[in-house]
Amino acid sequence: MLEVKPQPKKPEPAPLPPGGLSIAEAARRTGVSAHTLRYYERAGLVVTPTGRTSSGRRRYHRLDLDWIKICARFRATGMPIRSIRRYAELVAAGRGNEPERLALLEGHRAEVTAKLAELQESLALIDHKIDVYRARLAAGDADRLWAPGA
Repeated sequence: MLEVKPQPKKPEPAPLPPGGLSIAEAARRTGVSAHTLRYYERAGLVVTPTGRTSSGRRRYHRLDLDWIKICARFRATGMPIRSIRRYAELVAAGRGNEPERLALLEGHRAEVTAKLAELQESLALIDHKIDVYRARLAAGDADRLWAPGA
């Protein structure tokens, strides 16, 4: 089984300027592209409207950055956009829908767990093949390994 190790505690993030961050700085701090930030907003994945300057430029605050990181993690685990959107809608709606939020997260967790199990099986096969190649190379008879058409 794939062992999930606890992550070391990360240092507190640098404070944000009072007016928030530009889209480029928000992208740098969250690890997603400016294009992705704009997409998340258009796709309805944000829980609060993105702030704007008087000239219309986006400004991101701590809540925005934290939420973007959550969305990025959900996507990295294969959560569909429609599920992230639904979760964002529930969070934005406020109190009273926690059971639905929990059900959504538990459902996705089950999918991730199944994928991890599948990956673990694949990793075991790869490890076995590596062991076979190492043993054959050490024995000097690697040329006897199966090859199509040989």
